[in-house]
Amino acid sequence: MAVSRRWVIGIDEAGRGPLAGPVTLAAVACPRTVARAIFKGIKDSKHLTLKAREVWLKKIKSHPKIFYAASSVGPSIIDRVGITKAIRRAVGRVLNRLDTERFGMAEILLDGSLKAPDKYPQKTIIKGDEKIPVIAAASVVAKTSRDRKMIRLSSKFPQYYFEIHKGYGTRLHYKMLKKHGLSEIHRRSFLGKIIG
Repeated sequence: MAVSRRWVIGIDEAGRGPLAGPVTLAAVACPRTVARAIFKGIKDSKHLTLKAREVWLKKIKSHPKIFYAASSVGPSIIDRVGITKAIRRAVGRVLNRLDTERFGMAEILLDGSLKAPDKYPQKTIIKGDEKIPVIAAASVVAKTSRDRKMIRLSSKFPQYYFEIHKGYGTRLHYKMLKKHGLSEIHRRSFLGKIIG
């Protein structure tokens, strides 16, 4: 296969720190020319409103030369192997889901401390979601995907109000934990002091 850096793939995660729910990785692939043209003005998902994230997601989904994939790892695996290994597992899975071979030897750009399997040409960039538009696009896909999953889970566990805090350690969430204890989607390894 001919080596080509015409394509770029951005990878970011959402949900590293919450007390409940999965961690979600997303990858966005597109030609560099498309990334420059389409992602002007995009920001890391944490700095976008819900409405702005939905607008960006619609752009990503509707563009014929932008491809994306997301993959989540649940709390039981996070508890068993740790958050770092769970994230590493999700990076490999999201790249498989994206079917990266169709893009040739695309350069993979990852946020923060993320790392792809060694077979991929890659570069990890500190605060990449703030500096590199295609990583910011991946952050939008990851956060939107995870938030939607937490909203769906809130109907199964309404007493925790996951639709509001998405599993993060807010005052409301801690209050509900004290009242109801842990659910099956809580990360026990993150909540040792509350168990018992």
